[in-house]
Amino acid sequence: MDTIHYQYIFQLSENKEEIFDVILDAQTLDITNIEPSVHPDWTRLDNHQCPNCKLDPETTPYCPLATRLVNINSLFTGLLSHEEIHVTVITAERTISHTTTAQHAISSFMGLIIPCSGCPDTQFFKPMARFHLPLSTEQETIYRASSMYLLAQYFKYKEGLEPDLELDGLNKIYSTLHEINTYCAKRLRHASSNDSAVNAVVLLDMFAKTLPYVIEESLEELEYLFKILNRL
Repeated sequence: MDTIHYQYIFQLSENKEEIFDVILDAQTLDITNIEPSVHPDWTRLDNHQCPNCKLDPETTPYCPLATRLVNINSLFTGLLSHEEIHVTVITAERTISHTTTAQHAISSFMGLIIPCSGCPDTQFFKPMARFHLPLSTEQETIYRASSMYLLAQYFKYKEGLEPDLELDGLNKIYSTLHEINTYCAKRLRHASSNDSAVNAVVLLDMFAKTLPYVIEESLEELEYLFKILNRL
């Protein structure tokens, strides 16, 4: 089976580092390797289940997203969100290394995990996970999210479907993501003795909440980059 491999190395102190390997199926982009040996109660699907969740606790007893976060949550126990750590991300194409806050580093890692976790409401972001950009800024994320969505509209058009060039659907996707982040944070608050994992979700959610309000303004700020293309 063809796979895509990402490695996150968190240097927590001079003598301590945590390494997380994320292996994705190259076709489905589902995570194939991160599964806890024990499922804590906070990962049960009916524990802070999202109101619009498509899964049934009878057939899916554990939230697929929550189970993917068990190991990282337990390993960062005691780490405060504002503490500086060094993170290195290794992919087949490049290595990225940066010193940042714990919440920013974990947030970047979650940005890779969440789309590929098996949650049916986060799979919209799988193309972004395939071309994961660690530690991306807000403007980079807006560029990538809007580009991904518009490329999806192109493929819809090629299939004879009506494309959404107003990005209305993208706003709806991020509204759903905001709900998922909210309930994910509730789970982690029950599970954590630290705030780094919770605040990592909060950091992700800040973008999800504000995107519907800032996307038009932010895209206008990027418009100058495409002036030359409009003249071709």
